[in-house]
Amino acid sequence: MTFAHGGEIRIGEWCYVGEGTRIWSAASIEIGNRVLISHSANVFDSLTHPLRAAERHKQVQQIFTRGHPNDISLDERPVKICDDAWIGAGAMVLRGVTVGQGAIVAAGAVVTRDVAAFSIVAGNPAVLVRELGPDER
Repeated sequence: MTFAHGGEIRIGEWCYVGEGTRIWSAASIEIGNRVLISHSANVFDSLTHPLRAAERHKQVQQIFTRGHPNDISLDERPVKICDDAWIGAGAMVLRGVTVGQGAIVAAGAVVTRDVAAFSIVAGNPAVLVRELGPDER
């Protein structure tokens, strides 16, 4: 889904996006080749709502009455999921994050920082579990 004020989603070749997964773009989300995104994952490149309560309420009122606003700042930061990455079921990848080549994001993880290539992260917030060995790449 792209927001009314902008957003771009690019998906490479031979990717899988599981049932119930949502990709929310207000800026730019790039998904490389051969990426697997399991079911019920979420990828966000913005806050989706303003931080100030009054602005948030105004935004929600506008969505309910006229649709998504065309002019709004949601502190957008591009997201990139590199080739051969795997995003586990129920994981969340948040704004400004790059998931490196061949990296694995465990089920239910909340990714708030970049994930190094060929590594496994898990938890909330996601932390390094281990690096993949040469025979696992």
